[in-house]
Amino acid sequence: MSYFRKLMATAAMGVAVGVTALPVIAETPANMLVIANRIDDITTLDPAQSFEFAGSDVLRNVYGKLVNFDPNNLDAGYQPDLAESWTVSEDGKTITFTMREGVKFHSGNPVRAEDVAFSLKRVVLLNKTPSFIITQFGFTPENVDETIVVDGNTVSITTDKRYATSFVLNCLTATIGGVVDKELVMANEVDGDMGNTWLATNSAGSGPYSLASWKPKESVTLNANADYYGGAPAMKRVIVRHVQESATQRLMLERGDIDVARDLNPSDVEGVRAAEGVEILEEMRGRLMYIAASQKHPELSKPGVRQALKYLIDYEGMQNSFLKGAYVTHQNFLPKTYLGAVDENPFSLNLDKAKALLAEAGVDGMELTIGVREAQERLEIAQSLQNTFGQAGITVNLEVGTGKQILGKYRARELDIYLGAWGPDYPDPHTNAGTFAYNPDNSDAANATGLLAWRNSWDTGGLTEKTAAAVVEGDRSKRAEMYQGIQAQFRDTSPFAVMFQKVEQAGVADNIEGLNLGGAITAVSYWTVTK
Repeated sequence: MSYFRKLMATAAMGVAVGVTALPVIAETPANMLVIANRIDDITTLDPAQSFEFAGSDVLRNVYGKLVNFDPNNLDAGYQPDLAESWTVSEDGKTITFTMREGVKFHSGNPVRAEDVAFSLKRVVLLNKTPSFIITQFGFTPENVDETIVVDGNTVSITTDKRYATSFVLNCLTATIGGVVDKELVMANEVDGDMGNTWLATNSAGSGPYSLASWKPKESVTLNANADYYGGAPAMKRVIVRHVQESATQRLMLERGDIDVARDLNPSDVEGVRAAEGVEILEEMRGRLMYIAASQKHPELSKPGVRQALKYLIDYEGMQNSFLKGAYVTHQNFLPKTYLGAVDENPFSLNLDKAKALLAEAGVDGMELTIGVREAQERLEIAQSLQNTFGQAGITVNLEVGTGKQILGKYRARELDIYLGAWGPDYPDPHTNAGTFAYNPDNSDAANATGLLAWRNSWDTGGLTEKTAAAVVEGDRSKRAEMYQGIQAQFRDTSPFAVMFQKVEQAGVADNIEGLNLGGAITAVSYWTVTK
């Protein structure tokens, strides 16, 4: 038994012994929502730069967007938010949004079309990791003044060619679609950074909450916006506490110290089911767990080795043991429920096949480093890979760190193999196809850190062109078929092994109502919660 397993077994035993005899001895305030979650992946809270799970959760509740999701009816898709309506030009390239009247930022400044234009242009000019979500429509620093235009109470955006309007609007629901207060942001500009440094730890939004504080690896605190146009939230304060271990989250939930535990492992989920005063909320998420091999590595860049790795993963064993109920096997980059999603899972643990592929590639043993975040289920997956890879003569060393540390190395192309998760940014198949299978410039100079194919130095073998064609296809059925074909080629040729899709099992106090974790679009909402 590894040190990590011994440590977790001891912790779980201690909790199990303690919890059975402990009644609920605390209760959070009636107007406060307290959540335990792993938030060590947050690197910034600037909506033009944030590209991590925990940060997106925060910003979803802080910033209004032109269009957004109704947490009470996610199936309805995007809905008017800061824009009350929009029209599309005859050629399909220009969308003109009419702003909702009377909406104010947290500062008291009015939300104007000018703020929208500034926010979108700012994304393009700063060119941070998630900027591709906007720049894929042809916006550049040189043309934004002509393609993003304000006229009174309207703002128009003109794309470089005709796209499905739904695709463009879906992209505007992403975190980078958050509209910032131009006057406040520019008052805090330093050395031409358009407020980027200040917004890392402050907010300038119009959403139901404002940022009170972010303490890295400790907590995020949000204060309710009493003047929110959709109505003041019942929870006057939301506190998200960084709690790494599942056992600790469970104990805190059952004691009443928190209202929601978001990172419970399967054994703690079962424990919560049996406890009084708490329950389990389950939702299929769009989040995928995968590994990816650097194509700069001389051995990992061989096609046979890439495929061999996929046969060295014990998908079924992990799903039925320590991941039970929390993840289901899924080997494709489009999550279930997305247009073009497929159910084919052709890989299983097959040591003989993997060894044969390695031998054909001329590989007789090697040593690799897998970068992994210090989260329980990821470490257990990494240890399973360490075991099965070892049986094929591959020595695996684990480089464990915080989400920020490991993501930093991954984005810098410094890892042999990365083990991590990916979630969609908007509810359109291009959200994943455009990062797993698209990489128009594979050079280091491109610095396309938002593209997973680029992070792994993979030129995609023709999938870039196929992905570009699929995103402009107007026929829905044909478009779905195109993504199905892209995924088939991706499974056979890519350096990625998509392994599992997330089923979030959150522990929730039974007096909590209205909590929506966002389903496959992963857009959690706090302002709908009541006690």
